[in-house]
Order: sequence, then C-alpha cells, then structure tokens
Amino acid sequence: MTGVRIARISGEPLDIAAHLAAVDDPTAGAVTTFVGRVRDHDPDAATPVVALEYSSHPDAETVLRGIAATAIGEGRAIVAVSHRTGRLDVGDIAVVIAVASPHRAEAFEVCRDVIETIKRELPVWKRQVEADGTTAWKGIGG
Repeated sequence: MTGVRIARISGEPLDIAAHLAAVDDPTAGAVTTFVGRVRDHDPDAATPVVALEYSSHPDAETVLRGIAATAIGEGRAIVAVSHRTGRLDVGDIAVVIAVASPHRAEAFEVCRDVIETIKRELPVWKRQVEADGTTAWKGIGG
C-alpha cells in the first residue's frame, strides 16, 4: 500500500522505530531513512552551537503531508515523516523520514526529495543559539 502514513509536527521527541514501523509493508524491498540532528556548529556561527529552537506555522503539518505526497507522486513509496518543534539541544533529533518502496532507487529518491523540499518549503523556522548567547533566526531554505 502506498501513501503517507505519518506527517507530523511535534513538540515531543521523535521516535525512529515508530517511523520504521509505519512504513513496514510486505511490498517493500527497500527502506531508507534520514535523521536530521542538531549539530554543534554552523558556518555562520562565531562560537559553538548549543541549541536550536524550532517554531512552526499552524499549517505546517498540512504542508508536510503535501510535501510527502508530492514526493511519492505516482510511485509506490510509503512515507513517514516528522519535524520537531521547541528547544532541541545538540544531538537531539529534529527530523525523521522513513521511506519504503519495492525498489531502492525509488526509496532513495523519495527520501531525498522529501528532505530537500522540507528545507525549501516547510514553514518551520529555527532560532540558533550559540555558546556565547548569540542567537540568529534561520527560515525556510536555511
């Protein structure tokens, strides 16, 4: 069965296993995942990054579902995707994507399309917090 099984914006920690379980299907010969984590550096930061604070538009979950559905297109992929909001420390998971499909090429393609489109179009913004207390807002496309 194809389709979007999870498309969620959540203030709670993301569960990779739940995303994998959501795309489990006997038709799937391939499963790809992407896990986006908060890192301790940014090219534009003068000091180490200590946290990211994510906020979202009220329609972000609907947009996320549309991103996943568009990435699937006429294909047979199954997608589970979530983006976290709130304050995340270094190492915390910000994004989880799991994609299952009959063949690996489609799974990889859909997974990459979902994350690249999230970065460009999802109305989620992040405030980057550096060790020296400096903050910087990063928006769609950043």
